[in-house]
Amino acid sequence: MKEEAVVKQQAVKRNGVSQKVRAMTSIAMLSAVAFVLMLLDFSVPAFIPSFVKMDFSELPALIGSFAFGPVAGALVCLVKNLLHLFMTTTGGVGELCNFLLGVLFVVPAGICYKIKKNRTSAIIGSLVGAVVMAVVSVPVNAYITYPIYTKFLPIEQIIAMYQAINPKVDALMSCLIMFNMPFNFVKCLCSVIITVLIYKKLSPILKGKGQE
Repeated sequence: MKEEAVVKQQAVKRNGVSQKVRAMTSIAMLSAVAFVLMLLDFSVPAFIPSFVKMDFSELPALIGSFAFGPVAGALVCLVKNLLHLFMTTTGGVGELCNFLLGVLFVVPAGICYKIKKNRTSAIIGSLVGAVVMAVVSVPVNAYITYPIYTKFLPIEQIIAMYQAINPKVDALMSCLIMFNMPFNFVKCLCSVIITVLIYKKLSPILKGKGQE
């Protein structure tokens, strides 16, 4: 009986180690995908000035947050931005802001899904994260990101790029509230929709068959 108990304990330990290795491998893979998606950014000039780019690099972080918990999602955000530092044009400031906003998006989603693992919790958590990220993006851009932009472009020229889309905006804060905040929300919403559609099929591949 003792030998059987020892064998069971060893099997449990091996299984635990195997799950940790799989999780680390999957997080690394998701980080690499996030980095590539970060490079594949593009402009949406009809809705926001061309220097503000759209990308889907939060998508792998959101998937990681659902699959392995909110810390994993934050790690994906961290690693992709650390990799992007090798080609930064903002001295790391842009990457810092991207990391902060990404964490604000994926961590609430991961927490909600960890509490109750169903589609409703995932969607509610993701939407909460999207709202938080969009709202916080205003002060982050106003006081961290855009001061970097003004070293390359005068603030008047930046505002003029917004005014070319909507002449009613007359100050940076109104530009950020009217354009950047909804833009970031829609950006998150795209990741939410894709994740909801593919997560159930992708989860067994990331975590191993038979696991949620």
